[in-house]
Amino acid sequence: MDILIPIDGTDASKRALDFAIEMAVGMGGHLHVVHFTNKETDATEAILSDARDRLDSADIPNEPELTTIREDVWTASRVGKEILDTVSRNGYDHVVMGHHEKRVVDRAIFGSAAETVFRAESVPMTVVP
Repeated sequence: MDILIPIDGTDASKRALDFAIEMAVGMGGHLHVVHFTNKETDATEAILSDARDRLDSADIPNEPELTTIREDVWTASRVGKEILDTVSRNGYDHVVMGHHEKRVVDRAIFGSAAETVFRAESVPMTVVP
């Protein structure tokens, strides 16, 4: 099973990565960890470093992949569409994403990447709160 896990450095994203690691270990899956960004900064490296540490400390049977995709992504719904495009291009079997509650106004304006992927119903998905 090829599992895509988008990360953004939030606590919800870290919980989702930990869940995906357990899933990959339990099912013998292959993890593909990706961080979408419009500009690589020190924050980007901190996000990737934390993910590397989590992956290195796990006994994952298949070597996980960790990549950054640079796109002009500004809204959560746009990130969701990029995730769906990545799934389509690479044929991932499952997506694991973190989700944290936002205020109603934020959701109305920006949407949610997890919600965009979920509503597309094009790939099995696990949402970790």
